[in-house]
Amino acid sequence: MNEQHTPRSLIVSHYGAHGRGTPGHPAGPVPVAALIRLLGTVGVDPPSVRSAVSRLKRRGLLVADRTATGAAGYALSADARQLLDDGDHRIYPRPAPGPDRWLLAVFSVPEQERNKRHLLRSRLSRLGFGTAAPGVWIAPDRLYDETRHTLERLGLDSYVDLFRGDHAGFTPTAEAVRRWWDLDELAALHHAFLAAHEPVLAHWTDHTPTPEAAYRDHLLALDSWRHLPYADPGLPPALLPDDWPGARAAEVFTALHARLRDAAAEHAAAVLHGTTARPA
Repeated sequence: MNEQHTPRSLIVSHYGAHGRGTPGHPAGPVPVAALIRLLGTVGVDPPSVRSAVSRLKRRGLLVADRTATGAAGYALSADARQLLDDGDHRIYPRPAPGPDRWLLAVFSVPEQERNKRHLLRSRLSRLGFGTAAPGVWIAPDRLYDETRHTLERLGLDSYVDLFRGDHAGFTPTAEAVRRWWDLDELAALHHAFLAAHEPVLAHWTDHTPTPEAAYRDHLLALDSWRHLPYADPGLPPALLPDDWPGARAAEVFTALHARLRDAAAEHAAAVLHGTTARPA
C-alpha cells in the first residue's frame, strides 16, 4: 500500500464519501466488520483497521455506537462532521480563485505553552497557509470560515488574530508567493497524483467498473486528492507558473469522481447491509 494511504486516512476518506448520509438524515454507525471488509478492498488488514478506528476514537472523530441490529459500530462525532463539511469546499470542484484577497493569521503563544505554538504552526500549514514572516501566516481569503472553525475546535482561537486584505507591496505578489509557498514541492505533489490516477481514469473511461472495483479506485483517488487542496490552497492562476499542473490534477479527480462515485456507493451500501457475496 502506498505510504500516503494509511489505514486512518482511508477510514476518514470512507466516512467522508459514504458515512455521512444526506442532509437531515445522518448515517448511522458503521459496523467494524463492514469497515474491515471495505478497507480490505484496498489492502488494509483487520488489525490495522481496528487500530486506526481506536486512534480516531481517541481523537474524538469517531464515537462508539450500536447499529439498528445491535452490532458494535462507529459514527462520526459532531467535530468530525464539521471537519468533513469544511473539507467538501476544498475537495470537490473548487470555484476559480477570485481576486487576490488574503487572510493573515498572526499568533503569539506564551513560552510556557510552546506546545501549542507547534500545534498552531502544524494546523495552519495543514490548512494550506504559507509563511509570510515568523509568526505571520498567509492564505487565500476564502479559507476564513474553515480557519475559524479549526482554531475554535482546537481551542487555539485565543492565541490568534485574523486579518483580511490586499498585498500592497513592495515585492510583486507573484514573486512573494514563491517565498510564501514552495511551488516546486506543490507541483511535484500534483504530478504524483496525475501519475497514479490519470491512467486509472483512462482505463475506466473505456470500461465499466464493477461496484467493488469502483469503490477501490474511487477511495484511493479520493484519499490521494483530499490532501492536495490543503497543501495547495488554490492560488490565483495569474500568480502561478504557466505550466502549473494543479488544474489538470483537479480535472482528473473530478472526472474520476463522476465516473466512479455511484458504483462505489453501491458497493459501500451493499457491504454495510450485508448483501454482497462473501469471498470464498
